[in-house]
Amino acid sequence: MAAKKTLRSASALADAGLVAADRLPALERVAAQYAVAITPDMAQLIDEADPFDPIARQFVADEAELVTLPAESADPIGDFTHSPVEGIVHRYPDRVLLKPTHTCAVYCRFCFRREMVGPEGLKTLSPAELDAAFAYIAARPQIWEVIVTGGDPLVLSPRRIADLMDRLEAIEHVKVVRFHTRIPSVDPEAVTPELVAALKRGSKAVYVALHANHAHELTPAARAACARLVDAGVPMIGQTVLLKGVNDDPESLGALMRALVETRVKPYYLHQGDLAPGTSHLRTTVEEGQALMKAIRGRYSGLCQPTYVLDIPDGHGKVPIGPNYLDAGAVEDPRGQTHAYPPKAD
Repeated sequence: MAAKKTLRSASALADAGLVAADRLPALERVAAQYAVAITPDMAQLIDEADPFDPIARQFVADEAELVTLPAESADPIGDFTHSPVEGIVHRYPDRVLLKPTHTCAVYCRFCFRREMVGPEGLKTLSPAELDAAFAYIAARPQIWEVIVTGGDPLVLSPRRIADLMDRLEAIEHVKVVRFHTRIPSVDPEAVTPELVAALKRGSKAVYVALHANHAHELTPAARAACARLVDAGVPMIGQTVLLKGVNDDPESLGALMRALVETRVKPYYLHQGDLAPGTSHLRTTVEEGQALMKAIRGRYSGLCQPTYVLDIPDGHGKVPIGPNYLDAGAVEDPRGQTHAYPPKAD
């Protein structure tokens, strides 16, 4: 389909032919609780005739979101627990999250911050709140890296991003700034020379982490947007959420990782789905994820191997949960055969 503007309501989804009209009452209840937005670039990728379309599954509201399991939480990874001041999450000693905005260009149906970015969620930081956030960073010399997230920080204007970079430049102990975003794929035209210049201000090492879950998202326009960043000297890494019906088979996951590497985006993390409310229909088991990681090991280049991780609920940190190949003196190769290690002497 060809949407000319971002679809922001259940009725807009129906008007665009992405959902049947008889689903509207339920989907309006979903939209009242969890924000809806699909950019034209993403909407045009959706095959309306495919009930299992991987792009639609990520962005089109679903009645299943009204089902909340007992284990699910509005703050599944403990952002609020580790937020000493508004807009800061300080979970690890050497780095903090800075969340200047809670607005996104698109709203993922599996988002672990869906309560924070929803219709009744958190707002963009006020000038006073932003001052307090920078004061917190400046007062703690152990903070080596600032991860700018949200929301999606690249929805901010180049002027505001330049201001963020100037303020971080003034904090000597901050050496690395990382932006987490979907913008290069969901709104590639927003990656303008002005935006790239804003990211490149100052002397800090700047990285951009692109969130992408299916190879279809890496369109020619998205690849060109990433090239504008990489060619300007901004390294890119890729983050992916393991999603049922989107990338939970070796072919889909492998194709995504190859597409990222072709785009010069190094696969970084494959996230186990967080226990966010209303997301159980999109979540795989850890065992399924480990089997997938085994399936792509050896079959796809080492450049295509992300680290499979779990964010432990309540803010206890992120840990790798990939399969183990070495056990009790035997090592398993990518074909599933075992070999003695260390090798036995003849």
